[in-house]
Amino acid sequence: MKEIRTRYAPSPTGYMHIGNLRTALYEYLIARRAGGRFILRIEDTDQERLVEDSLEVIFNTLKLVGMHYDEGPYYQSQRLDLYAPFAEELVEKGQAYYCFCTKERLDALKASQEAAGEFPHYDGCCRTLPLNEAKSRVQAGEAYVIRQKMPRDGVTVFDDVVYGQISVENRELEDQILLKSDGFPTYNFANVIDDHLMEITHVVRGSEYLASTPKYNLLYQAFGWEIPEYVHLPLILNENGQKLSKRLGDQSFEDLLQEGYLVDAVINYIALLGWSPGSDREFFTLKELEQAFDIAGISKSPAIFDKKKLRWMNGEYIRKMPDEEFHEVAAPYIREVLGEAFDTGKIARLLQKRVEVLTEIPPQLDFLAKDLPYDTELFVHKKMKTDKALATSSLELVLGELEGKKEGFPEELQSFFEALAAAKGLKNGQLLWPLRVALSGKEQSPGGAAEIMEILGPEESLRRIRRGLDKLKKELAS
Repeated sequence: MKEIRTRYAPSPTGYMHIGNLRTALYEYLIARRAGGRFILRIEDTDQERLVEDSLEVIFNTLKLVGMHYDEGPYYQSQRLDLYAPFAEELVEKGQAYYCFCTKERLDALKASQEAAGEFPHYDGCCRTLPLNEAKSRVQAGEAYVIRQKMPRDGVTVFDDVVYGQISVENRELEDQILLKSDGFPTYNFANVIDDHLMEITHVVRGSEYLASTPKYNLLYQAFGWEIPEYVHLPLILNENGQKLSKRLGDQSFEDLLQEGYLVDAVINYIALLGWSPGSDREFFTLKELEQAFDIAGISKSPAIFDKKKLRWMNGEYIRKMPDEEFHEVAAPYIREVLGEAFDTGKIARLLQKRVEVLTEIPPQLDFLAKDLPYDTELFVHKKMKTDKALATSSLELVLGELEGKKEGFPEELQSFFEALAAAKGLKNGQLLWPLRVALSGKEQSPGGAAEIMEILGPEESLRRIRRGLDKLKKELAS
């Protein structure tokens, strides 16, 4: 049985687009499911579009996600001597030709076609040049490119695993450039040559490439090579129904990590953008995806990148994490606000059930770092049936029970407060709501009064309770 070989072939031209990452993921999963090989190839022949540090983004992303490649990275810019002979071979076969049209002529052609309401395209000016004449001009040093000679009539038909049989009228295909005047191959040409030489069996890419696939197939046929399986993926749209784009403010993989999303959650969510496992199951580790992924589950319909769904999924991942693992990822966000002053483990346990993304952590901890200004109206809570007078007596009760205790706070503070409230004929909220407000100065805080006191410690907790009591007494006395 033939070995399955897939390749991720990004161009280092910027950030890691969500669509690019999904393509890499599906290629990786197709190879792993079949026990095949996953190859990394850097398509860097378009030197003008290269962006500094893009390679690091590619390598770091694959490493972070856990998609380890079996071969590569190969660099097209280091394989330049491979491509020209193949282009020349096509010229000799009559499947390509030398084109000497200048930039000025091509610009004028484009302008006239647009003025006439036509779609700009090369007009085949050099297509019929006798080969001997063309070779003489090349030897004389005249600048040229090599163009693919597309058929003028008929239809090119190909099969796609997802979209089925596709037909394209050959008259719609432009004589594309294969080899540029600087000797560099174009993306399409180098892509075909490398896929053949690397024995790629499955070409996975976005559905926007469906229309250009006949160009690839005509090259394969011209060389007499076996055509790979095509797996075109549905578009990923944003919530406005537009294709994901950095220009429209859509986010990259790095952006999502900076917003506090977990790598595993993002990969799990991206896997489901255009693929169904054939059941209601939503949660998969990468290892589980390697076993579960089936090309047959890929949809033709565009997928919507739903940030709310991703946020929910990320929250579920956070809640399911082992305590130590969550502590590890949460600690930098905790220290961002609190430095080394507090036990990050205790705070992490307090937060794990209360955040959906890690960047929600710092705003919840400001009250631990310093006293926050607050209005005494916070002590009033209709549902808890507390007013300022009751809040005052509750805080006095707590102070009376806890001040001066040499042994420190009771071990089970929550149970202690519940027993104290019951003994005094109070509902739990009538004691704990005023206490939590005095400790945090906020209407909402991570954790209740007992949990906050365990973090603040006896001295700071009692100081804040006294502060709250002073604020209440001053207001009631005025």
